[in-house]
Amino acid sequence: MMTRLMYFNAVVETGSFSEAGRVLDVQPSSVSRQVTALEKELGIALLNRTTRSIGLTEAGRQYYGYSRHVLQELEEARRAVHALSDTPRGRLRLSMTVGFGESVVLPLIPAFMARYPDIAVDIELTERVVDLVDENIDVALRSGRLPDSSLIATKVADNDFLLCATPAFLAQQGQPSTPDELTAFQCIRYGYAGWREWYLFDEQPARLPIQGSLTVNTVQGQKQLVLNHGGIALIPRWAVEDELSRGELVPLLPSHRFSPQENLSATYAIYLNRTLVSGKVRAFLDFLRASLA
Repeated sequence: MMTRLMYFNAVVETGSFSEAGRVLDVQPSSVSRQVTALEKELGIALLNRTTRSIGLTEAGRQYYGYSRHVLQELEEARRAVHALSDTPRGRLRLSMTVGFGESVVLPLIPAFMARYPDIAVDIELTERVVDLVDENIDVALRSGRLPDSSLIATKVADNDFLLCATPAFLAQQGQPSTPDELTAFQCIRYGYAGWREWYLFDEQPARLPIQGSLTVNTVQGQKQLVLNHGGIALIPRWAVEDELSRGELVPLLPSHRFSPQENLSATYAIYLNRTLVSGKVRAFLDFLRASLA
């Protein structure tokens, strides 16, 4: 329908099928067929055709007024959408886990908004897996594998996990000198699905037998438990960097590499698989990657 409108308008504005074809870069016969099809669809003649000229019927004049307005509105819509995709503006809706959000992302948001004052930011901190389409989320920050092929994931940070405990806990309970000795200590498990176990990555991934009666489903919960001498935690470095620098927590077995999964993980920015990514999303992803590099 829109093609027929465009061809009809071109004929009216140029005064001939041949000139309309030249402007549209199509054969004049194609223009004529589209206009004829439009007239049949409407059930009324729009053009008076003679061998010398083409003129508008009364219906044609009225229809042209509307069709010109429609095409102008569509062009304005195209320009607006194009500008929105190129210029970072609009409302950016983000979802991320509580720990990573509070420790890593939220401190960066004021600088991001200062750089892009036309972007408003809505942030949801949650441990649940969100549906980007149903909940109108632009970007979700999550760790682990990407389950849905209709989404795109771009890595923003590697997850560097370490073992740590407080000096007071270690003074009372002792300190493991090898990974095998962890079975003698209270270990704080992260209760997120698939992250309850601990793995050693010295050569091949090896599951560590650990014991412990404490499980919590957020990184911030882990952090509070370990800071209050609740045991040994396997926790992302970004969550405890300040406490390590102040000596409130002590890293354990630093010559070994650990993970709560059978594979080393990273944090990903997940967004919808679209051919055109909006300017606000592109600006946020670039800013986040640069800030975390």
